[in-house]
Amino acid sequence: MTPDFGLAANAERETLAEVGEVETLRRIFPRLPQASAELLGPGDDAAVLAAPDGRFVVTTDMMIHGPDFRARWSTAHDLGWKAGMTNLADVAAMGARPTALVVAIAAPLDTPVTVLLGIADGLRDACELAAPGCGVAGGDLSVSATLTLAVTAFGDLEGRAPVTRGGARPGDVLAVAGPLGRAGAGIHLLFRDGVRLPAPAAPTLPAGATDAAPGGATPVVTDRAAAARAAGAAGEPDAELGRRVRLAHPTVVEAQLAPTAPIAAGVTAAEAGATAMLDVSDGLVLDARRIAAASGCLVRFDPAAIAREAQELRDLDPAVGDRASDFVLAGGEDHALLATFPPGAALPAGFRPLGEVAALPPGAEPDALVGAQPYTAPGGWDPYADWDGNAG
Repeated sequence: MTPDFGLAANAERETLAEVGEVETLRRIFPRLPQASAELLGPGDDAAVLAAPDGRFVVTTDMMIHGPDFRARWSTAHDLGWKAGMTNLADVAAMGARPTALVVAIAAPLDTPVTVLLGIADGLRDACELAAPGCGVAGGDLSVSATLTLAVTAFGDLEGRAPVTRGGARPGDVLAVAGPLGRAGAGIHLLFRDGVRLPAPAAPTLPAGATDAAPGGATPVVTDRAAAARAAGAAGEPDAELGRRVRLAHPTVVEAQLAPTAPIAAGVTAAEAGATAMLDVSDGLVLDARRIAAASGCLVRFDPAAIAREAQELRDLDPAVGDRASDFVLAGGEDHALLATFPPGAALPAGFRPLGEVAALPPGAEPDALVGAQPYTAPGGWDPYADWDGNAG
């Protein structure tokens, strides 16, 4: 389907097919920030970037309409912002300073050009807020039946060793910078209240029965939406319902559709001696298990710290209710930075303690625990297991 991103009927509707690649690029380039590391930017076969450290960090990520975003809930600016921020967070998680992005976009031919301009604006604003000096050095445009963004991000280690997932040691302090649970709560509320549910099936009545209530009153229909959701009925993302959810729950929905990651905290953590670090994109427990596996240890969350995070989330938006702890532990997509620091080290500004790293008992497998117990509830993001195929 062609994503409309909620464009008004009277919005600029020139399409990519009508305008063409050259003119579309001419309109996009002035909106994009220039990277301070750029020696040769857009317009040639490739960009040239300075690498004063002699090394550079590089990462890439895709966002595809359907599994990664829903155009009926997002704006084009949201999409550009999120595509930029999620890649900047991966660079920051290595202890590097983001320097440049390369962006490729494939879109249906009847996509309005204003959608791509909005994406460019979102990329610009994310870079300017979270990583000043980082810009878009080039990319590509193509056509596809499904709107797809592929972003490659580069970073400068500035002479520091990279902070990997494999450096955590027993006794290290586990800490996090950035919010936890908000984005998971936001997507939960969007799927709960931002979908248009199918019309209820006509009831099947016994032979000879009528659908009239006693005394001729109209039968009372119970909460069909709640019943359908509980039964797992498919729903179609709806733009107007999505806007209502965003207005009713602005902080958690914004954290899902347009997250703000603590990009500068990556360098701060590296300079403070972080032993391991990653971007919490798929869920706190799932990502902590990645540190545990790479480091050959146990990562143990302090139940009191998780309770504190859950209470802060409930205070922020009471609608999360008794699921707050699950959103914190398994919600994902907050793009916080989870790091470990040597015992006794002062945590750098922006980080708060969550637990500790423990030695792996003989015969045990690396894992993330809450207290002494494994977290067994389902959660975390696996694109091959979790996408329902509905790209509305």
